[in-house]
Amino acid sequence: MDIIPALPLFEVHEGDGPLVIAAPHVGTYLPDDIAACMTSTGCSVNETDFHVHRLYDFARSLGASTLWATHSRYVIDLNRPPDGGALYPGKFETALCPLTDFDLQPLYIAGLEPDAAEVEHRRVHYHAPYHQRLTEILTATRARHGYALLIDAHSIRSAIPSLFSGSLPDINLGSNDGQTLSPEVLEVVRKWQDTRSPFSSVLDGRFKGGYTTRHYGRPEINQFSLQTEIVQDRYLDTADPRTFHAERAKAMSMRLKSLVEALLSHLERSYRPG
Repeated sequence: MDIIPALPLFEVHEGDGPLVIAAPHVGTYLPDDIAACMTSTGCSVNETDFHVHRLYDFARSLGASTLWATHSRYVIDLNRPPDGGALYPGKFETALCPLTDFDLQPLYIAGLEPDAAEVEHRRVHYHAPYHQRLTEILTATRARHGYALLIDAHSIRSAIPSLFSGSLPDINLGSNDGQTLSPEVLEVVRKWQDTRSPFSSVLDGRFKGGYTTRHYGRPEINQFSLQTEIVQDRYLDTADPRTFHAERAKAMSMRLKSLVEALLSHLERSYRPG
């Protein structure tokens, strides 16, 4: 019998420009052995960042490298610290290997939740390879250009009572309170926010950037990172989130492109060798 290879952990494209875009929560795949332990809520993978990577379809025209996760965040959350430490102390967060969804519904059949050994197995076999590959891409990008810009791409429902009250702005940007960008690059983001747009935005509001943004944002070595958290109903039909509607998403994609281009323009002027 032929052995069917496991689905690759991520899809990677290596460009030759200074831009890197990663989407750790865009995957929907559940390995069979994990899915067999899950409730219908877990198997639904409803908290996927559906199609958020498609908002960056312009990336390759800018020479970007891209890294798209293929496996569901319910397998392991690639945007959490590998030790499971808190990103937002005092606020609700799901675990490195989530046990509930954001609505506190269990993902696993009672008694079949991953134990410590299983969490460690997933950390080694899912979390570590993704971040090793992202590290390699950023290191090569910085060596080539003298700097690198990482956009960590996410999306979210507009209202999740366990995480925040009310509704989010359309575009939620995170720089860990300015720590993952230099002051000059941060000012580029603020000026972009002031430009006319049909979309509302906030910088370092409820979401300041997860593990990826915080870990890789190192302005002292000219490696900059910014999380983009997009409200899903501004680019998806949330009644049918698995279907991508390019025309519906076009305006948001153009808005994000203008942000990326403003950042790249500033970085090229300021950090290009020679």
